[in-house]
Amino acid sequence: MSGGETISPASAVDVDRLWRRHMELAQIGATARGGVNRQALSPEDGMARVMLLGWAQARGFAGSVDPIGNLFIRRPGRDRAAAPVVTGSHLDTQPTGGKFDGTYGVLAGLEALEAMSDLGLATRRPIDLVVWTNEEGSRFRPTTMGSAVFAGALQLERALSTTDAAGISVRDALARTLSAARVEGRRPLGFPIAAYVEAHIEQGPILEATQNIIGAVTGIQGLRWFTIEVLGQAAHAGTTPRHKRRDAFSAAVGMIAALERLMLDDTDRVRFTVGHIEVAPNSPNTIPARAVFTIDFRHPDAMALASLGDQVGAICRCNAKGCTVNVRETIRSEPATFSPEIVSSITTAARRLGLPHMDIASGATHDAKFMAGRCPTGMIFIPCRDGLSHVEEEEASPEHVSAGTRVLSEILIELANSAD
Repeated sequence: MSGGETISPASAVDVDRLWRRHMELAQIGATARGGVNRQALSPEDGMARVMLLGWAQARGFAGSVDPIGNLFIRRPGRDRAAAPVVTGSHLDTQPTGGKFDGTYGVLAGLEALEAMSDLGLATRRPIDLVVWTNEEGSRFRPTTMGSAVFAGALQLERALSTTDAAGISVRDALARTLSAARVEGRRPLGFPIAAYVEAHIEQGPILEATQNIIGAVTGIQGLRWFTIEVLGQAAHAGTTPRHKRRDAFSAAVGMIAALERLMLDDTDRVRFTVGHIEVAPNSPNTIPARAVFTIDFRHPDAMALASLGDQVGAICRCNAKGCTVNVRETIRSEPATFSPEIVSSITTAARRLGLPHMDIASGATHDAKFMAGRCPTGMIFIPCRDGLSHVEEEEASPEHVSAGTRVLSEILIELANSAD
């Protein structure tokens, strides 16, 4: 049978196979509290790739890698020269991560390919399953490294030269990973892609709260990260009058309070977090001479991201209380908008399958962000329990895992049979 126009691969999605594979992969890097520690290019990351390759090769799907170690698994199409449709995510986790972040997108993609093969459905275009290298950025920074290098947003040599806390470079860790998870094929960076669709848990509470199973993701909000250093003067806590103090921590607290007021909005679209603070000399009876804090600021609108973010430095200086302030922007990532056609196709597929659905923006950054600038791109979200992710308690249900995969399979075959 060929074409896939009349038979839906969604009907062949095997929820038991899909769920079993999630549980099997979760054993690689399993933590005592039920989570997963499988950081990028670790031995555990290599073992997960080996397991995935075993499943893929058993179905006759060939593997290949590019220079940053992104792993591609191909289901051939009738037109070998056609640009592929690509789906996937990542297998690396946070140090205390869960079973579904990233892994779900990879296994949903594999299951969609197997469902097509189980039904004997051919596609015009090849479909590639991708495992992006180092999406999390917990061991090697920055995040979404593999997709950024693939898309040309990050130089290959800079990425390969990056080191972890132990001084191990991406270059050396990647060589060990590729030695453990061997594949014959090689791919260039940035090869043409017809479309990209990524399945993922939401990592937030909206789908669960609204009792929707499918989120048709409209885009990814932008983010700006800052590091603020406040330099004052250490002095005795018991003898120094207030008007003589240059208290770095007190100034930092005033800055944070003023920034909190700036970031308040009635629509609750701003995401503002101070997640790290250092104080020196950090003694109970000494006025702090230095305070450092970080800002994670996110917004889906590019103008708001620019306007609010550009005020950070001025507000910090206005609340310096006699201290010196150094403001450094460490990351700036503009919002990404996904293909309206793919968003519409996801909505249509969910409706056809009888699945409650809604449009939703992504608060977290994903590899799909870098694909959005190269080809029509979309994402499919499913709920996660209590909106929790990046934690060992992260959980999704077999029903929802299967539902997102069914929608994904519909979208992939539609795109893979589309005309240029």
